[in-house]
Amino acid sequence: MRIVISEFMSLDGVVQAPGGPQEDTDGGFAHGGWSMPYFDEDTMGAVFDEVVAAADALLFGRRTWQTMAAAWPGRAGDPFADRMNELPKYVASRTLGQDDLTWNNSTLLPADDVLGAVGRLRGEDGRDVVLMGSPTLARALISGALVDEYRLMIEPVLLGGGKRIFPDDGQSKGLELVSTSTSNTGVHICTYRSATA
Repeated sequence: MRIVISEFMSLDGVVQAPGGPQEDTDGGFAHGGWSMPYFDEDTMGAVFDEVVAAADALLFGRRTWQTMAAAWPGRAGDPFADRMNELPKYVASRTLGQDDLTWNNSTLLPADDVLGAVGRLRGEDGRDVVLMGSPTLARALISGALVDEYRLMIEPVLLGGGKRIFPDDGQSKGLELVSTSTSNTGVHICTYRSATA
């Protein structure tokens, strides 16, 4: 299986709270919902449809899983929501237990071996395991050389600070640009693959 990171990202690399004001206010982040003015349903919606259609599983950190679990189960009947609800979901958390995972098909990864569990999942037969949001988990996977592809929607806004997915560890990681397109709202939709994948 391939590990694919899919993110809304500001031009200065911030991925924190793209969807709403209360999504993630850690560190006093006051720009929640910054991505919504740039969402182009025709272009960006098609990207999400493609990403989820190619997924055999989803991967989340705790906060993103909780946000998604509060949103998608109530939207049954919409094809995208139905796909999100039916896919297996793997959750990295030090605070949640398996009994807390009420969104169907959700499984808690072992807190003491998240990277090992993701590595084993990556070694199984199948298509993509897609991580959305979850910047702390994304950073750990990138540092652990477990990411095969990045689907980045780079939006024309500078946020001046917030959570980012790329490690600040001084390590160089080469990428190959696979595709790029631009939405009507000025979002660059870029797919990169690891140069070693």
